[in-house]
Amino acid sequence: MLKVLSVFGTRPEAIKLMPVIKLLNAQPHRVVSRVCVTGQHRGLLDQVLNLFDIQPDIDLNLMQHNQTPLQVASAVMRELDPIFKAERPDWMLIQGDTTTVMAAALAGVYCGVKVGHVEAGLRTYDKTQPFPEEINRLVASAVADLHFAPTERARLNLLRENIPTERIVVTGNTIIDALNYVAQQPINPADLPISLSDLENAALRWILVTLHRRENFGQPVLDVCSALRQIVESDSTIRIVFPVHPNPQVQEPVYQALKDVPNVYLLPPLDYFTLVAVMKRVYLILTDSGGIQEEAPGLGKPVLVMREVTERPEAVEAGVARLVGTNADLIVATVQRLLYDAEAYRIMSQGKNPFGDGHAAERIVAALLNPKIS
Repeated sequence: MLKVLSVFGTRPEAIKLMPVIKLLNAQPHRVVSRVCVTGQHRGLLDQVLNLFDIQPDIDLNLMQHNQTPLQVASAVMRELDPIFKAERPDWMLIQGDTTTVMAAALAGVYCGVKVGHVEAGLRTYDKTQPFPEEINRLVASAVADLHFAPTERARLNLLRENIPTERIVVTGNTIIDALNYVAQQPINPADLPISLSDLENAALRWILVTLHRRENFGQPVLDVCSALRQIVESDSTIRIVFPVHPNPQVQEPVYQALKDVPNVYLLPPLDYFTLVAVMKRVYLILTDSGGIQEEAPGLGKPVLVMREVTERPEAVEAGVARLVGTNADLIVATVQRLLYDAEAYRIMSQGKNPFGDGHAAERIVAALLNPKIS
């Protein structure tokens, strides 16, 4: 029997590991699947666990108010040491680039546990953008034993870093597996934060905005708010729905700048199920999120990325995403082009999603069960 311990701490990790965990759980005659959550993010993480009906076997519950990445990393490594000794897994699965991922990868290699890294090989080659994610993924790749690359570009990045080719498996991104599952679920209109009739009103065009990256704190947040105000005030048919991240460095300036602007709907963070339902119904998306860069093309939604660089250039190259940074003039001009140039919108909305076919989890589980690899 193969014993796999999946370790994660935030909502994005949970979403992207859920399809893999579901498949592992479906093979009890071949796999002992255990789940450990660090609780790096608490409420947002619990939403995903409930959505996918996953009960953690181990909950470290490490979240502290205003915790720093260093505090998270040290707590994760300290708490995982006795768990590895008690569980003795054949493999630990980690996903992505959070501080939990980096710390768990180090703890695993120190304790002699083989590490499988899901969504391996993403790079900007700028350790400040995104921070600390670029550092976290570099550390994870340095110590991982098996690398599940979502794209061919990610595989080439790993090869350039002297990762052996036999230790890299191109799988697609598990976010597409999760997205396909969630997007097919029926939605109760009462669960939506905005009336379904408004969201589906053909006379209105909705723009979804999300913003949370550290490099956008300060003046960039204010610049984004200025752009949003200009966009919504220029056309009475435009509506903006903005689930505001709870970090005070986002929440305070956003509410100060936009709380009284007509047709801007500032909301608390949405659970993943509701977020997908909203994404399906908006006209376009403005975000600095990594995951939404992958999800939006899967739903046929143009995505404008409010960052200077992206570790997911495949979407930009495929024409389904565009980097706009936080320059207000560029954001306004790009949004207005998509609003009023039907051909520009068609090209972005109908491009091919470069992040996979929805079967990434199957390839990951098959690799773990392959005796030549394990």
